[in-house]
Amino acid sequence: MTTYEARAIEPDALGGLRKTDDAGQPCVPYTATEGGAPLRCCLRGAEPGERIALVSYAPLRRWAAATGARPGAYDEQGPVFIHADPCDGPEPGRKGYPFSRAGALRTVRRYDARGRIVGGRLLEIPGDEERGFDEAFTEAFADPAVALVHVRALEYGCWHFEVRRPASAGA
Repeated sequence: MTTYEARAIEPDALGGLRKTDDAGQPCVPYTATEGGAPLRCCLRGAEPGERIALVSYAPLRRWAAATGARPGAYDEQGPVFIHADPCDGPEPGRKGYPFSRAGALRTVRRYDARGRIVGGRLLEIPGDEERGFDEAFTEAFADPAVALVHVRALEYGCWHFEVRRPASAGA
Protein backbone atom coordinates (compact mmCIF):
# COMPACT_ATOMS: atom_id res chain seq x y z
CA MET A 1 0.00 0.00 0.00
CA THR A 2 1.34 3.42 -0.97
CA THR A 3 2.14 5.82 1.85
CA TYR A 4 1.62 9.04 -0.12
CA GLU A 5 -1.13 10.24 -2.45
CA ALA A 6 -0.20 10.71 -6.10
CA ARG A 7 -2.24 13.67 -7.36
CA ALA A 8 -3.46 14.05 -10.91
CA ILE A 9 -4.24 17.31 -12.69
CA GLU A 10 -7.17 18.90 -10.87
CA PRO A 11 -10.55 18.68 -12.66
CA ASP A 12 -10.95 22.49 -12.75
CA ALA A 13 -7.62 22.83 -14.54
CA LEU A 14 -8.53 20.08 -17.00
CA GLY A 15 -11.60 22.00 -18.16
CA GLY A 16 -9.40 24.88 -19.25
CA LEU A 17 -6.67 22.69 -20.73
CA ARG A 18 -9.26 20.98 -22.94
CA LYS A 19 -9.86 24.37 -24.57
CA THR A 20 -6.55 26.27 -24.40
CA ASP A 21 -3.39 24.91 -22.79
CA ASP A 22 -0.98 26.72 -20.48
CA ALA A 23 1.11 27.82 -23.48
CA GLY A 24 -1.94 29.51 -25.01
CA GLN A 25 -2.38 26.87 -27.71
CA PRO A 26 -5.73 25.30 -28.60
CA CYS A 27 -6.31 21.71 -27.50
CA VAL A 28 -6.15 19.37 -30.52
CA PRO A 29 -7.73 16.00 -29.69
CA TYR A 30 -6.93 12.81 -31.58
CA THR A 31 -7.72 9.14 -31.29
CA ALA A 32 -4.98 7.03 -29.72
CA THR A 33 -3.93 4.29 -32.13
CA GLU A 34 -1.61 2.67 -29.61
CA GLY A 35 -2.02 2.33 -25.89
CA GLY A 36 0.24 3.56 -23.16
CA ALA A 37 0.34 7.36 -23.39
CA PRO A 38 0.50 8.42 -19.71
CA LEU A 39 -2.73 10.27 -19.00
CA ARG A 40 -2.23 12.86 -16.24
CA CYS A 41 -5.98 13.34 -15.73
CA CYS A 42 -6.59 9.81 -14.46
CA LEU A 43 -3.01 8.56 -13.85
CA ARG A 44 -3.15 5.56 -16.18
CA GLY A 45 -2.07 4.64 -19.67
CA ALA A 46 -4.32 5.45 -22.61
CA GLU A 47 -6.13 2.63 -24.38
CA PRO A 48 -6.26 2.36 -28.20
CA GLY A 49 -9.33 4.16 -29.50
CA GLU A 50 -9.55 6.73 -26.67
CA ARG A 51 -9.71 10.42 -27.56
CA ILE A 52 -6.69 12.12 -26.01
CA ALA A 53 -4.69 15.31 -26.41
CA LEU A 54 -1.12 16.44 -25.79
CA VAL A 55 -1.21 19.83 -24.06
CA SER A 56 1.20 22.13 -22.29
CA TYR A 57 0.68 22.16 -18.52
CA ALA A 58 2.18 24.37 -15.79
CA PRO A 59 1.63 22.36 -12.58
CA LEU A 60 3.41 24.73 -10.22
CA ARG A 61 1.46 27.71 -11.58
CA ARG A 62 -1.82 26.02 -10.69
CA TRP A 63 -0.67 25.16 -7.15
CA ALA A 64 0.76 28.66 -6.66
CA ALA A 65 -2.52 30.31 -7.68
CA ALA A 66 -4.35 28.26 -5.05
CA THR A 67 -1.80 28.89 -2.27
CA GLY A 68 -0.57 32.42 -2.99
CA ALA A 69 2.98 31.22 -3.73
CA ARG A 70 5.12 33.10 -6.23
CA PRO A 71 7.40 30.60 -7.99
CA GLY A 72 8.89 33.14 -10.40
CA ALA A 73 11.30 31.48 -12.79
CA TYR A 74 10.43 28.05 -11.39
CA ASP A 75 7.02 28.25 -13.09
CA GLU A 76 7.69 25.67 -15.80
CA GLN A 77 5.32 24.23 -18.34
CA GLY A 78 5.64 21.09 -20.39
CA PRO A 79 3.80 18.46 -22.38
CA VAL A 80 1.28 16.09 -20.80
CA PHE A 81 -1.34 13.73 -22.19
CA ILE A 82 -4.95 14.09 -21.04
CA HIS A 83 -8.30 12.69 -22.09
CA ALA A 84 -9.84 15.03 -24.64
CA ASP A 85 -13.20 14.72 -22.88
CA PRO A 86 -14.00 14.63 -19.15
CA CYS A 87 -13.05 11.40 -17.40
CA ASP A 88 -13.65 10.01 -13.93
CA GLY A 89 -10.11 10.82 -12.73
CA PRO A 90 -7.88 8.33 -10.93
CA GLU A 91 -9.46 5.02 -10.00
CA PRO A 92 -10.38 5.06 -6.30
CA GLY A 93 -8.23 2.70 -4.26
CA ARG A 94 -5.82 1.98 -7.12
CA LYS A 95 -2.63 0.19 -6.11
CA GLY A 96 0.89 1.55 -6.43
CA TYR A 97 2.19 4.79 -7.92
CA PRO A 98 1.29 5.75 -11.48
CA PHE A 99 3.65 5.24 -14.42
CA SER A 100 5.93 3.14 -12.26
CA ARG A 101 8.10 0.39 -13.65
CA ALA A 102 11.28 -1.04 -12.26
CA GLY A 103 14.38 0.47 -13.87
CA ALA A 104 12.67 3.66 -15.09
CA LEU A 105 14.36 6.92 -14.14
CA ARG A 106 12.41 9.71 -12.44
CA THR A 107 13.30 13.02 -10.90
CA VAL A 108 11.74 13.78 -7.53
CA ARG A 109 11.78 17.58 -7.40
CA ARG A 110 11.08 19.35 -4.10
CA TYR A 111 9.41 22.76 -3.73
CA ASP A 112 8.97 25.02 -0.71
CA ALA A 113 5.84 27.01 0.21
CA ARG A 114 7.00 29.90 -2.01
CA GLY A 115 7.17 27.58 -5.02
CA ARG A 116 10.97 27.54 -5.21
CA ILE A 117 13.00 24.41 -5.85
CA VAL A 118 14.70 23.31 -2.62
CA GLY A 119 16.26 20.11 -3.85
CA GLY A 120 15.56 16.92 -5.63
CA ARG A 121 16.96 13.59 -6.52
CA LEU A 122 17.18 11.03 -9.23
CA LEU A 123 15.19 7.88 -8.57
CA GLU A 124 15.84 4.68 -10.46
CA ILE A 125 12.67 2.82 -9.62
CA PRO A 126 13.64 -0.41 -7.83
CA GLY A 127 11.94 -3.80 -8.12
CA ASP A 128 9.82 -2.91 -5.10
CA GLU A 129 8.40 0.16 -6.82
CA GLU A 130 6.17 1.37 -3.98
CA ARG A 131 8.97 1.14 -1.44
CA GLY A 132 11.28 3.11 -3.74
CA PHE A 133 8.82 5.96 -4.14
CA ASP A 134 7.83 5.89 -0.46
CA GLU A 135 11.49 6.24 0.56
CA ALA A 136 12.06 9.12 -1.88
CA PHE A 137 8.98 10.98 -0.57
CA THR A 138 9.84 10.30 3.08
CA GLU A 139 13.32 11.68 2.42
CA ALA A 140 11.86 14.77 0.73
CA PHE A 141 9.36 15.53 3.49
CA ALA A 142 11.99 15.03 6.19
CA ASP A 143 13.03 18.57 5.22
CA PRO A 144 10.43 20.82 6.90
CA ALA A 145 10.79 23.37 4.09
CA VAL A 146 9.37 20.97 1.49
CA ALA A 147 5.69 21.65 0.74
CA LEU A 148 5.23 19.47 -2.33
CA VAL A 149 7.05 17.18 -4.71
CA HIS A 150 6.77 16.77 -8.46
CA VAL A 151 7.67 13.48 -10.09
CA ARG A 152 8.93 13.84 -13.65
CA ALA A 153 10.21 11.52 -16.33
CA LEU A 154 13.95 11.90 -16.75
CA GLU A 155 13.93 11.26 -20.51
CA TYR A 156 11.44 13.97 -21.45
CA GLY A 157 11.22 16.05 -18.27
CA CYS A 158 7.44 15.86 -18.36
CA TRP A 159 5.39 16.03 -15.18
CA HIS A 160 3.91 12.72 -14.04
CA PHE A 161 2.21 13.53 -10.74
CA GLU A 162 2.40 15.60 -7.57
CA VAL A 163 2.66 14.62 -3.91
CA ARG A 164 1.85 17.17 -1.22
CA ARG A 165 3.16 17.25 2.33
CA PRO A 166 0.98 14.96 4.43
CA ALA A 167 -1.14 16.87 6.94
CA SER A 168 0.31 14.80 9.78
CA ALA A 169 3.85 15.83 8.81
CA GLY A 170 3.39 19.46 9.81
CA ALA A 171 4.03 22.63 7.78
